[in-house]
Amino acid sequence: MKLRPGSRPEPEINLTSLIDVVLLLLVFFMVTTSFVRESELTIRLPEVSDSGEHSTEVPVLEITVSATGRYIVNKRALIDSRAETLRAAIIKLIPDLDVDSVTITADAEASHQSVVTAMDVAGKFGFVNISIATVSATDKFQ
Repeated sequence: MKLRPGSRPEPEINLTSLIDVVLLLLVFFMVTTSFVRESELTIRLPEVSDSGEHSTEVPVLEITVSATGRYIVNKRALIDSRAETLRAAIIKLIPDLDVDSVTITADAEASHQSVVTAMDVAGKFGFVNISIATVSATDKFQ
């Protein structure tokens, strides 16, 4: 009996099932991904002109946020730092002022939530021009 070593077939890797699994995973991730567009805030930064002339004084609505989160509206301190109190202070000032913009000045140590609350309250009154003012390190903050 003569036994010859037979030629063994070369092993093959079948990629069809692997490609099917990858495509199914791709479809799964595409379907389950949520495409939520976050709210955007358009900020227009102020520009400084070199002319030393100041424009005529116009009535402004200025909201100042202290380091502790207290609000000062047109140099009048509010009794507490709730949004309702800020809203009531703005309601009192709106008939006296004919403005369409608000300036928010915040201390560097003020929380973001306090500034965002001030922006939110001003936005609910329809103010679309909200300026965020800064002061230099040499200026004293109230």
